[in-house]
Amino acid sequence: MKCWICKRQARGYGHTDNRHGVGDPRRYPIDWVFCSRRCQEAFHALYGNWLRVREGHTDIKGVAMIDPSDVELAAMKQCLKAFGEAAGEIGFAKPLGEYSEAEALRVIDAIVTRYTEAMVAHHEVSKYPPVRGLPPTPDPLAPDAVHPFADLEDDLPWDEPKGKKP
Repeated sequence: MKCWICKRQARGYGHTDNRHGVGDPRRYPIDWVFCSRRCQEAFHALYGNWLRVREGHTDIKGVAMIDPSDVELAAMKQCLKAFGEAAGEIGFAKPLGEYSEAEALRVIDAIVTRYTEAMVAHHEVSKYPPVRGLPPTPDPLAPDAVHPFADLEDDLPWDEPKGKKP
């Protein structure tokens, strides 16, 4: 299953809706799963705000946005080029309010696609912790990656040294 927030692989974090009883299937939405505590907390902040607005406890203008992280801000900046290209195809002279539905969806698709690509690229690069003393590699399990213990191959105490027979 994929994380509900960032679409990475979910890793055991979930959601339980305690408004419903233990035997009620609505208590355990199976698609509300998350990859990390951070995504789970972001979801619950959004979900809690949505519930308060829906039930009339909070005015919709009083709902706070989640502060974007540095990574999210960088991904937003990368969307500017995609937005410019999509708007350029439509024409910069045309005001945003006069876009047809298809044109607006094209701009939205360009922005969302670029944002998602930027977030996935960041997560892929930071997926594996760095090994001290080695240059960072995107994937240490890749066939062309430098193995961190490659220099120990000849130092195995239970193996005979190469080229020497007893």
